Amino acid sequence: MDRTQNDIDYVVKQADTGFQFLQKTDVTERAELMYAIAAEIEGLGEILIETAHLETALPLGRLQGEKARTVNQWRLYADAVRTGLYSEARIDRDPNGQFDLRKYNKGLGPVVVFGASNFPFAFSTAGGDTASAIGAGCSVIVKAHPAHLKTSQLMADAIDRAVSMYGASNGVFSHVVSDSFDTGQQLVRHSCVKAVAFTGSFHGGKALFDLGQSRPDPIPVFAEMGSVNPVFLLPDYLANNFEAFAKQYISSLLLGVGQFCTNPGVLVSVGGEQLDYLKAELKKELQAATTGKMLHAGILESYNRLKEQMIQYDAVRILEEGQNNEAQDFAQPLLVETEASQVLANPKLLEEVFGPFGLIISCADLNEMKQVMEQLEGQITITFAASTHDIRECQNLFALAQDRCGRLLFQGMPTGVEVQYAMQHGGPFPATTDARFTSVGPDAVKRFLRPFSFQNWPNEFLPKELQDGNPLQIDRLVNQRWTKA
Repeated sequence: MDRTQNDIDYVVKQADTGFQFLQKTDVTERAELMYAIAAEIEGLGEILIETAHLETALPLGRLQGEKARTVNQWRLYADAVRTGLYSEARIDRDPNGQFDLRKYNKGLGPVVVFGASNFPFAFSTAGGDTASAIGAGCSVIVKAHPAHLKTSQLMADAIDRAVSMYGASNGVFSHVVSDSFDTGQQLVRHSCVKAVAFTGSFHGGKALFDLGQSRPDPIPVFAEMGSVNPVFLLPDYLANNFEAFAKQYISSLLLGVGQFCTNPGVLVSVGGEQLDYLKAELKKELQAATTGKMLHAGILESYNRLKEQMIQYDAVRILEEGQNNEAQDFAQPLLVETEASQVLANPKLLEEVFGPFGLIISCADLNEMKQVMEQLEGQITITFAASTHDIRECQNLFALAQDRCGRLLFQGMPTGVEVQYAMQHGGPFPATTDARFTSVGPDAVKRFLRPFSFQNWPNEFLPKELQDGNPLQIDRLVNQRWTKA
């Protein structure tokens, strides 16, 4: 369904009114709204799970877990907002009365959120982008993902109920349903929109970013655009763990039919007898694994196309194919292999194939592994399957990795993202458009804030976060000292 310019203008003007409403709330009041939204989502019955299952083919158990994660996100972010952590209140007063400066963070303005296809709850209509924007004091306009419109509407209705019961302006949250790319472009171009959040492909995210930058008044577009999340398997660890590692790697590679932004799509190791043992185990594990249905036909088409492109390269050899289920929307997993020298000559081999696809890169030695690391573009994660001995031997490799990702793992696998304060879900371009921020965890709120300073203002007209007496009892930096006084 196409939206006219008048439709879009009305929605955005409403969102601007919602933003003005939120600007009159303090951190405690916004947290209460977020708790109310969490309660409405939690109260959604089996129809939510069943609808999402029918629209996405995600297993019922996975959807139950994702619903719980979504509810917990709203509450965790509300707890963080309530403490005043993101207000970052600062007060500097000259004892002789020469100046009185007070600064805090306030919302940017209306935020457009593009729903993601692979997480219909946690990264879509009522996902972390929406929660963090409202926590920052920004109204939200969600453009629903066309792959799960009924699920999106159920979530939107839950948010609307909470907003209404709270007594907030209708424009605090808006839900736009359209299958037109033009609708999204109109939203990003609108002068009242002040930020954008997106999770999806590089093509889509980069197009939105460029659009945001081309406006007369450029706005931030926080886009998460994909990553191959390489795993570097080091010699000492490989020698002692190849059987267990093979199970772990294949399990992570196939999790969610490979449709996670943290899917470990590249495995890098030094060639030789130990790697040959590992390949044999990987083949065995893949042969025993079952295939799965992808989220929708468009993702399957893209997966098959990119997979075919990859195996057309002479340097790429098929190691093992998973079970081939020819039913509609089912993906066939694939493991391929090549040499580091080929990757160094053709960086396109390191491009993402979104789905259950793994590329094994064999290096001549640790120096060639270092060259592969240097070839990498920005990643969301990099994992080291390593022992403490490996760490001591490869300090330069670890140092290089820190410049190329947002989260560095020691052992384990990158799939399974904890929603915590210390989580960093983002990385250098092209993984995301701004490596300074995360889209998971309470710190996601920071994306939608800007610092604002008052000078010599009467106390009664200041926001509560900055008033004398600290009525909200939040931590503040007063004359260079943290205090609640």
